[in-house]
Amino acid sequence: MPEQLVCGCFFLSPSILFSLKYPKTMSSPSKRREMDLMKLMMSDYKVEMINDGMQEFYVEFNGPKDSPYHGGVWKIRVELPDAYPYKSPSIGFINKIYHPNVDEMSGSVCLNVINQTWSPMFDLVNVFEVFLPQLLLYPNPSDPLNGEAAALMMRDRAAYDQRVKEYCEKYAKPEDIGAKAEDRSSDEELSEDEFAASDDEEIAGKADP
Repeated sequence: MPEQLVCGCFFLSPSILFSLKYPKTMSSPSKRREMDLMKLMMSDYKVEMINDGMQEFYVEFNGPKDSPYHGGVWKIRVELPDAYPYKSPSIGFINKIYHPNVDEMSGSVCLNVINQTWSPMFDLVNVFEVFLPQLLLYPNPSDPLNGEAAALMMRDRAAYDQRVKEYCEKYAKPEDIGAKAEDRSSDEELSEDEFAASDDEEIAGKADP
């Protein structure tokens, strides 16, 4: 017999029982946003509000252990839609990361569980403790936003891991997440020019007898 609760002279349906057991799915979007954000802050994540509201903010995210991203630190922009938690948050990397499922220029994330299978049962802590670490631990080169990274990963995993570490060193140090966007852009252009120049020098050196 399905679980029911007698209340006076009527039964509470299983769906109402579910809402009583999991009240966060029934809370208003504004209260849920506030609750999830406070829960994220209490989980020792550094959160920086973008404006006076609670819908846009930055979160400091560390690369997971046992991955080439370990040691990297990223500033993640989170935007909660008006209908959150019934619609998924928008997630993007501010400083660069080399990953098949992250657009290198915009930082947007191709994350199936967020973009397609989001549920009100998930919260912001899930995003940073489960979804993003899983994304970095198990990239999916068959569904890329960065085709070069996907191709390199499938062709030469060791070379891919090395490129990831190079990006971590150039763009994902603790001091990088505090840089202003315009400063970061000019620094990236300079770093990429230097990187290309070093490649040219290496090629020229190999050409010498």
